[in-house]
Order: sequence, then structure tokens, then C-alpha cells
Amino acid sequence: MTKSIKQQRSRPWLLSVLVCAVLGACKSGPDYQRPALDLPQDLGAHVTTAEPATAALPGDHWWESYGDPVLNALEQEALVHNADLKVAASRVIEAQAQLGISEADQLPTLSANLSDSRTKNTLNGVFPRPATLPRIQNYSRATLNASYELDLWGKLRRANEAARAQLLAFEASRDAVRLSMTAQVAQQYFALLAYDAQEVAVRRALAGRQQILEMDKTRVQVGVLSELNFHQAQAEEAAVRSQLATLSQVRGKQEAALALLLGRSPREVMSADLARGQPKSYTAHVPAGLSAELLLRRPDLKQAEQNLIALNARIGVARAQYFPSISLTAYDGYESTAFASLFTGASGVFQFAAGLSQPIFNAGRIGNSVKVAEAARDQAVVQYQHAVASAFADVRNALSAQTATQQVLEAESLRTEALAQAYQQASLRYQSGVVSQLELLDIERSYLQAELLMQDALRSQRAAVADLFMALGGGW
Repeated sequence: MTKSIKQQRSRPWLLSVLVCAVLGACKSGPDYQRPALDLPQDLGAHVTTAEPATAALPGDHWWESYGDPVLNALEQEALVHNADLKVAASRVIEAQAQLGISEADQLPTLSANLSDSRTKNTLNGVFPRPATLPRIQNYSRATLNASYELDLWGKLRRANEAARAQLLAFEASRDAVRLSMTAQVAQQYFALLAYDAQEVAVRRALAGRQQILEMDKTRVQVGVLSELNFHQAQAEEAAVRSQLATLSQVRGKQEAALALLLGRSPREVMSADLARGQPKSYTAHVPAGLSAELLLRRPDLKQAEQNLIALNARIGVARAQYFPSISLTAYDGYESTAFASLFTGASGVFQFAAGLSQPIFNAGRIGNSVKVAEAARDQAVVQYQHAVASAFADVRNALSAQTATQQVLEAESLRTEALAQAYQQASLRYQSGVVSQLELLDIERSYLQAELLMQDALRSQRAAVADLFMALGGGW
């Protein structure tokens, strides 16, 4: 009979456990599904036909394709010391800690409490004290406390899902910063080399014009050259000196910008002691038929999708507020008026309590919270779809730019070579008196401009290859 009564008493608890197990499988909010994307079959429609420069192009270390040890060293320095990359790495650590907090919210909390007090009561209080109650009282308490929130509606699990997606988003953001930073290092290094070469060209032109100016002084003295032409030569020489000063200033700014990007100290930024190398100029070969799905691994696209996953999970967190919140609390321990008898069987105490909280009226707060979460998710969907479309536009533009900049470089190189020969011939003919000073200055001016444009075209061609690697997420 007693056993039957015990079984009947245990059935409600058993039923409660079963109900909790069934409800525990519930999750509020929609499960994530990647938005529909109208992707092309492959990237072959705009693939360059250039031959590959190397048998196997590197992925994470794509800059090694330029074959420049100096560039390789600068990239490694930036990977260690770049400020933006350090901040991005620190954000990943922060997100890992936030995920740890979210995971801890799903587990019970335990705490130990030990207190001991000695109290003396007044004899002149409002309420008279019983004569049997001692004026001085001792009280000791030692308990182990536990609390746990039942996640019946998946609120905590959705919050954990959001935190995990946020961590992956920060990791993708760190990778995006790394990719962008390495591309910037390469591009600024190429720009610095271009300014160096342009400065050499301008100095050569300045030396040539100063030499011509000295010849013109003699010609004016003997009456072969008019003062008008001499003053014109002086003006041309001054213009080149001005151009050289401007170019030196721009090159100094470029050195400082690259030093900052490398994460160098203030003293090193002031000195701007940057080595120079000789990167090769080549055209990266993208294999025909490269899958379009490859582009979805770009760090910025991964970051956008993980942000979308996190916002989708937060809808479940918001919707779970509609349902009751059930919390369990308990403690087990000892309390006594004498510390000596605290840990005896007679001093034992325990408590188990369950609490339920159900929202009834909150003036639409929960409903509006759900709408906020859904609107944020919808915005993230549009942003993700736009980011994917922008990524394909980046690839198309990068492939087109690589081809165009190579053609521009070839044309500018031929133009510079032709004008160099024309300038040499004009100089000889000017010394012989066959060509006028105006013709010589015009050819020399065109030659200098062609040299400057050729160096800029070389910078653009090298940078276009870096842009292609960045557009494809660092390689393929």
C-alpha cells in the first residue's frame, strides 16, 4: 500500500520531467536558410587569356607571386604589427568570451555562502523584547546555493546560436582586414617604387635642362640665341625644379603612410627607412570554368552571412519573451545560533523552489521587440545579397583592369622608348643648330611626361594583380 502511494506521488514529477523534455526540444524563431542567390555558373565569362606566371599560385601568401623578397618581408612585418589587424584579433577574443558567457547561461549556477554574525539588541526599542530572548544573539549559516532557468522555448539556445555566429563573423572580419591590409601594403609599396622612378626621371630631365641652360648662356653671349629663348629655357628649368619638389613631397607622404600601415613606432615613422626591391610585372592567370561558389568564401561575404545568421537567431530570443520563464532555485546547508554546532545534523536546512513568470501586459513591448529583430534580419538579407553582387562586380572589374592596365603599360613603354630616341636625336641636332630650342623643349617635355605615365602604368598594372587576388578572396 505504501509503495503504491509512493508511485502515485512520483507520477506527477515523472510527467513534469517528460513534459519538460518534450518542450525542451522546442525552439522559438525561424531556422536559418541562406537567401536565394542568382549566381552565374562560373567566372569563365571574363577570364583573362594570359599564360600563368607560375605553376601554382599561392593562396594566403599571394604576394609571393611578385618574387620580391623585400615585399615579402614588408607583408610579414605588417601581419605582426599592423594596428587594424591587432584590433580585429582582439575583437575575436572578445567574441569568444561572449560566446562563453552565452554557453554559461544554459548551465546551472552554484555558489557557496558562509556567514557568521553577533548582534546586540536594544532594551529601549519600540517593541518590548521577550524576557526569554537573550540580548546578544549569535547566528551562523553555511549553504550551497543553486539556480537554473529551464530553456523550454529555446531562448538561451537561440542566444547561444547568435553568439556563435557573431564569433564567426568577427573571425571573418579579421580575415577581411588581413586580406585588405596585405593588398594595401603591396599597392602602397608599388606606389612608392613608382614615385622613386618618377623622381629619377625628373632629376634626369632637370640635369638635361640645366645643361641646355648653360649652353644657352654662351649662345646668348655670342649672339646666336635671343634673350627671349634664354628666358624661356629658364622658365622650363624652374618648372622641372618645382615638379621635382612636389614629387619629393608626395614620395615622403607615401613613405610615412606605408610605415604606418606596417605598424612601425613613431621614431621609425619619422625616419621612414624603407627598403626597396624589384617586383616582377606579370599577369595572374585565372583558370577557365572557376566555380562561382568559390567567391562565397570571401571573408567579407562570410562575415555578412554570419551577421545574418546571428540576427535571424535573435528573432527567436525576442519571440521567447512571449512564453513563461521558469526558474529553479535550491540551497542546502546548515544554520545555527552557535558556530560550534553549525555542522551538526540538527543544524541542517534545505530549500527547493520553482518560479514561473508569464508576461500579461507590457504595452506591446514584446511584439515590437520581435518586429525590431525581424526588420534587422530583413536588412541583413538585403545587405548580404548586395555584398554578393558587389563581390562579383569586383571580380569582373579586377579581371578587366588587369587586362587594360597591361595594355596601357605596353603602349606607354613603346611611347617612352620612341620619345627617348627622339629626344636623343633632337639633342644632337640642337647642338648642331638644326633643331630650334622650342622643338627640343617640346620633345623633352613629351619624353618626361611619357616616363612619368609609364611608371604610373607599371604601378597600376602591379596593383591590378593585387586587386584581383583581393577580389577573389586571396587566391583560388
